[in-house]
Amino acid sequence: MKKMTLGVTAFAAASAIVLAGCSSSGSEGEESAEPTSSATTGTETSDATAQDITLWLMGTDTPDPLIEFLKTEYTEVNGGALTVEQIGWGDAIASLTTALPDSENTPDVTEVGNTQSATFTTVGAFMDITDMYEELGGDSLLQGFVEAGAVGDKNYALPYYFGSRMAWYRKDLYEAGGVSVPTTLAEVTEVNASLKEQGVGGFYVPGQDWRDGISWIFANGGEIATYDGSEWAGALATPESIEGMEQWQELFETASVAQVTDDDSTAYEAINDGFLSGTPAATTMAPNWAYWSLGDIAENDEGEQVATWNDEKFGAFVLPGVDGGVAPVFAGGSNIGISAATQNPEGSKDLMRIIFGDEYQTMLAENGLGPANLDYADTYTEVAAMGDIALEAAESAKLTPAAPGWAAIEEAKIMEQYFAAVAEGGDVTALATEYDAKLNELING
Repeated sequence: MKKMTLGVTAFAAASAIVLAGCSSSGSEGEESAEPTSSATTGTETSDATAQDITLWLMGTDTPDPLIEFLKTEYTEVNGGALTVEQIGWGDAIASLTTALPDSENTPDVTEVGNTQSATFTTVGAFMDITDMYEELGGDSLLQGFVEAGAVGDKNYALPYYFGSRMAWYRKDLYEAGGVSVPTTLAEVTEVNASLKEQGVGGFYVPGQDWRDGISWIFANGGEIATYDGSEWAGALATPESIEGMEQWQELFETASVAQVTDDDSTAYEAINDGFLSGTPAATTMAPNWAYWSLGDIAENDEGEQVATWNDEKFGAFVLPGVDGGVAPVFAGGSNIGISAATQNPEGSKDLMRIIFGDEYQTMLAENGLGPANLDYADTYTEVAAMGDIALEAAESAKLTPAAPGWAAIEEAKIMEQYFAAVAEGGDVTALATEYDAKLNELING
């Protein structure tokens, strides 16, 4: 990454282009200067002083019992009050952009999406917590996410929880079509093309779903972009990336029951009965938490349509690699950090200690959120839905480039456009060259 020399104004401009999602672990040989602080830290207080602080959590992924635990535990540890605000993912960027540089209104601690993490970290939104790294878990923390919140050898945002994408399928439709769970990436296409040809099912492959689709690039040894020590450059036109996209294009053309204009917003429910009016989806890709949205649909006592998982009808498997094994998939989850503008640094550090402590990490695992500290992975696999499969997928997961301009790429929907063009049957080699140029216009910020 290039050295950033951004002040408060530049921070606001840069962070305005961040989008929700997941970020990257960076590339080999990457060296970065420390980010320029977007605001000065408020007056330091002593460890003994109770501090009222605010935590921002994104969306509703963190269950209410965990939030109540944080409030109670914080008061017990620090003596102050913890206010927790849940910010909708759609409002996250505007809210963070406005609040983080403002010491009077900043959240003291905030969750942030992993693609957001790289950009906000680089422009100096978070406090340097390198001195807490070992205390909060050290090398037991999920390292790809650690790197997404680091600049050089300094830590600014650490993993909060992880998720992983996997393939979900209908056992009954596979049986009806006489096919088995695929063991190679080519078999994924063969199995679902056979089901589609029979009218039994197919793979729900949204034409704009790059977050799942890049797994085909990664599995073939390709990358979205690479870093040469001084700048980032698009890598879609490398032979490996082209091979992956040609394989994905074949999957879309022969096995997909989704449309070019579809994205990943409905992939969670694609294999539920009645989701599609035509050929049903026998396979879809979605994060591990899709478990709660998949299953037999029925009306509950409150009149709501809810899904109930049925082990006899539904299943999941890790996306296989080109030669078997596990394909690298795009990891889900988020990071968490202390605002550089906080006026309550000691209270904020107390909260971080609670979040990364034994009890909270265990609670995350027990509630199906991959714990930041992999020492608790056994608990996750034992109690989380499909936890063993999710962990296997997560261990091979990859993240998007930790480039200064990656957020601008997401805002411009460059990857959605690329995948849609490939899904429409365009020449992959020509399109890859065209979209590398589009990436290069934005990726270095």
